[in-house]
Amino acid sequence: MALAARTLTVNEQALVSTLLVAFDLSGTFVFALSGAMAGVKNRLDLFGVLVLSFVAGNTGGVARDLMIGAVPPAAIRDWRYITVSILAGLITFYWSEVIGQLRDSVLVFDAAGLALFAVAGASKALAYNAGPVAATLLGMLTGIGGGMARDLLVQEIPTVLRTELYAVAALLGAATVVIGRILHMPSQATSVLGAALCFGLRFTAMRRGWHLPTAASARSAGE
Repeated sequence: MALAARTLTVNEQALVSTLLVAFDLSGTFVFALSGAMAGVKNRLDLFGVLVLSFVAGNTGGVARDLMIGAVPPAAIRDWRYITVSILAGLITFYWSEVIGQLRDSVLVFDAAGLALFAVAGASKALAYNAGPVAATLLGMLTGIGGGMARDLLVQEIPTVLRTELYAVAALLGAATVVIGRILHMPSQATSVLGAALCFGLRFTAMRRGWHLPTAASARSAGE
């Protein structure tokens, strides 16, 4: 009986680990696409597009790994992250017109990457024994880090500081994973739910113009 319980635990850990890597690599790919699209939009050369692709796809994960002590970071240690980033950059560079036909393609890819990274970031932080608050914040950081670095490199105000419910959506996705762990819910179910809630809130906010009060609106209300 004890052996069976132990085997089940090992299998569950393996499943969670596989799911975490899948979410992390998927987030890397879609965020790398958004970085590459920003590079194409700003008419960078192939090297510039690939740099933006790697930065957008991996900055958040690198920051998370350094903070939880997972060193060297997966983006440097695991060849799959570099390969996925370069592949996304090459696809975007040579077929940017096809990808660009998607309405607001950069923002859609960004929202998908945000959702996947928020969930993967919180899950990995929990795996490294981070507390609930720390795991939630690290999930958010994983989600917003790549986009912030991408925007700064093309001299734009980071999306997280100026657009509709960006960090809030990441917090929702990460918090869903953390709450699911506290309630002992299946990790794969809470991961999918968290990603869906994050993407849904971000995408709906883009379509409907939902946003937090800005400095200008707050000042106007006080006058």
